[in-house]
Amino acid sequence: MRLRHLGLPVRDHERSLRFYTTYFEFDPATARSYPDGTVIVRNADGFDLALHPAAEVPPSSTFLHIGFAMVDPAAVDDLRTRLARDGVPIVERDDESDLVSFKCLDPDGWRVEVYWEAA
Repeated sequence: MRLRHLGLPVRDHERSLRFYTTYFEFDPATARSYPDGTVIVRNADGFDLALHPAAEVPPSSTFLHIGFAMVDPAAVDDLRTRLARDGVPIVERDDESDLVSFKCLDPDGWRVEVYWEAA
């Protein structure tokens, strides 16, 4: 059994699609629209992100998040710098010898964690 997709309610699927394809390596060429307005986009690992239209997006707890592992601490820092430069809110940061991470907010306020952790 493998975890294969995540569904998120979003107010503007085009804006969310741009966010996840620009920063998190989802392939816009894989985006498919469905009759209910959901857009599903896939990354190179075969993970699907389902962006479902919603008039309101409920606030989430500060713990609920999506996590993306990076190959090394420099990759984490590079993406954090890029997101911050582009005005994406960085809401948490951790720099330790065996863990480098940060959390940012997507356009609907969903927390996204980017991390490297020593094996």
